[in-house]
Amino acid sequence: MIRIQPKDGEPLDKTLRRLRKLCNNEGVTKSVKRNSYYEKPSVRRRRRKRERLKTIRLAAKLQHGQL
Repeated sequence: MIRIQPKDGEPLDKTLRRLRKLCNNEGVTKSVKRNSYYEKPSVRRRRRKRERLKTIRLAAKLQHGQL
């Protein structure tokens, strides 16, 4: 659960901007969009496999100092 406490004298739009930024960083927005339609199990497996490979490649780049 994400909680944002408005600071004293902080405008509402700035508080909402902080909330949106936090939701994006946590991946809440992405998961809501992904769950808004049915995803076949085979498509879900392929997507998760691609995400794992992307993470592995990024870690390998960081390990070899290419970034």
